[in-house]
This record gives sequence, structure tokens and C-alpha cells, in this order.
Amino acid sequence: MNFSPMVLAAEAATSTTTGASPLLSMLITFVPILLIFYLFLIRPQKKREKEEKSLRDNLTIGDEIVTIGGIIGIVVRQNDDTLVIETGGDRSKLRIQRTAVRENITARENARAASGSKSSTSSIVSTSPEVSDNKENTEKTEKKSKLEKKSKESE
Repeated sequence: MNFSPMVLAAEAATSTTTGASPLLSMLITFVPILLIFYLFLIRPQKKREKEEKSLRDNLTIGDEIVTIGGIIGIVVRQNDDTLVIETGGDRSKLRIQRTAVRENITARENARAASGSKSSTSSIVSTSPEVSDNKENTEKTEKKSKLEKKSKESE
């Protein structure tokens, strides 16, 4: 190829007279790419951030939470940007930032109970002691609710 200024000027003149400008072809290429990035990366990330913010804002005293580091505890006290949680059998207390909360176990269990997904959780077979403890707790609450219904019916 000859890169002399005359040849380049002639090619530029013929490309503008023959059709699309380089700017238009570049826009046609990059607009779909930007749209794909928005749909698959930016929008889901904003949705996740919104859900996490609502989770952290809706924490109440007595909720069982999991931190980012994997610590499980019960919320005992709340401040603007910190929480005090109680962990373990020795009832040790930790002060953590609200942003360190990954999951609200209490809210998840309440949502699961409200949606009636009891049948799907009872079909899970696991040897983990935490899962069996949760299963025992749900069985206890079911028995309590049945007893309450029977006592209401007998009155």
C-alpha cells in the first residue's frame, strides 16, 4: 500500500462519497456492545446492590444473620452503621458494620414458610447437623401450631 498523502486523501474522498462515514460504522458496532454490557452486567449488579441495601436496612433485633466472613449470630443492638451480634454458646458479642451482613437467615426462613415450600425442604436429605437442627426446629414449630389450632378449636 502506498501511504502518501495524496493517496490517503483520495481514499478518504471516495469513502465519503460512496456511503457511510467511519463514525457511523463505529457507532453501529459499539452501540450493540454497550447495550449487551448494560443488560448482562450493569443492570443485574444494580439489582443486587438494591436487594442488599434493603436487606441491611430491614434488619431488626433478634434476626439471625450471616456475615461476609461466615460468622453466624443474632442481632442484639443496632446503630446507624454498626450492629452488635451475639454468637456461639458462650454468648460472645461482636460489633460489626452493617455492610458486613451477607444474609438474613430469619427473613429467609420466614419467606420460605410463607411461600409454603415446606414440601421442597423436607425432601432434602443431609447429614449436616445444621440442616437437621433446622429440620427439628421446623418440626417443633409445626407441632406448636397444630397444638394452638387444636386448642382454638376446643374453645
